[in-house]
Amino acid sequence: MKKHNTETIPYISVDSLSNLIHQKKEFVLLDARESKEFKVSHLKSSVCVGYDNFDIYKILKKLPSDKKTKIVVYCSLGIRSEDIAEKLKKEGYTNIYNLYGGIFEWKNKQNLIVNSDNNPTEKVHTFNKAWSKWLLKGEKIYE
Repeated sequence: MKKHNTETIPYISVDSLSNLIHQKKEFVLLDARESKEFKVSHLKSSVCVGYDNFDIYKILKKLPSDKKTKIVVYCSLGIRSEDIAEKLKKEGYTNIYNLYGGIFEWKNKQNLIVNSDNNPTEKVHTFNKAWSKWLLKGEKIYE
């Protein structure tokens, strides 16, 4: 991770995010993967914002106007999500976190992921074969 991230956005651990969810704390959860990845599986209640065609102005319309709202961004491992989080930071959002290890670490710790029908699944889109080595739990999907 340190090789690919600048760490300009603070990390939130899987355990800390899990606690936020269980305590029913209010926050926004954004998935910075592509829609084909999101359709295979995602964290429950997350919103797909994409990466390649990310449109900051389209997303800003969906976010709370209070720029202190807690926002957690994730992707497969935490690289694309850092880029998206940096764009939100430039727009004045001040309470943004990058999920350390992304959906891979979330699943590795055996947390719930859901498919496009909002049903629990074991499938995780691993972006490509090289990145799939970081997914230790669940079923790896490439396409």
